[in-house]
Amino acid sequence: MEKNLETTNTRMAGDERRQQMLKVAMRLFSEKGFSGTTTKEIATAAGVSEGMVFKHFANKDELYSAILDHKACNRSFQNPFEEIADKIAAKDDFGVFYTMALNALTHHSEDCDFLRLMLHSALEGHDLARMFFESFITDVYDFLGKYISQRQQDGAFREIEPKVVVRAFVGMFVHHSLNNILWDKEQKLLKISNEDAAREFALILLQGIKKKKSKKAKEKNKKLKNGL
Repeated sequence: MEKNLETTNTRMAGDERRQQMLKVAMRLFSEKGFSGTTTKEIATAAGVSEGMVFKHFANKDELYSAILDHKACNRSFQNPFEEIADKIAAKDDFGVFYTMALNALTHHSEDCDFLRLMLHSALEGHDLARMFFESFITDVYDFLGKYISQRQQDGAFREIEPKVVVRAFVGMFVHHSLNNILWDKEQKLLKISNEDAAREFALILLQGIKKKKSKKAKEKNKKLKNGL
């Protein structure tokens, strides 16, 4: 049986076969968890022998790590802030938070398996969750935290711990994605596009952290607008 499986895949290049097994492994891990998935199941689903799996990956742990490495090669994971560089420079607050939220929601909806995999790995205490946190999540906190801190210095945002703002912001779109992926797949509770959700999340956040203008400042601005 194993010989037939390997013969069926002889024309598949080594890199292509490796990517195929990674894709299958991620799907199975996301459905059954790390401890609930065997290398034999991965091999069967990928249409190769279990020996072929071990030829490319020494064990399941190496498979898990390879999945994260594969994701790290994705351009959006390498530099998730590249698309908002111009908005950062222009201090376009809505543009910064809207684009970040939309990109995240888009990635979640297009790659549900990876989000589910992260949940399983976190619950199982696997290193993959820690690796992803240290290589990606901390960057998000640092990057957005610095932007929020700068805007506080500019007098645009009220004084509040920047990381609290980041936690609230990330919490909105992550919770939204989890609802759609885990509990409300048909979106019966809330039917909304990623674009609309990102816009509302950005507006909700900004309404909560923007510094309120004093009555005196408002009157001054009103006079300026009226040409007085």
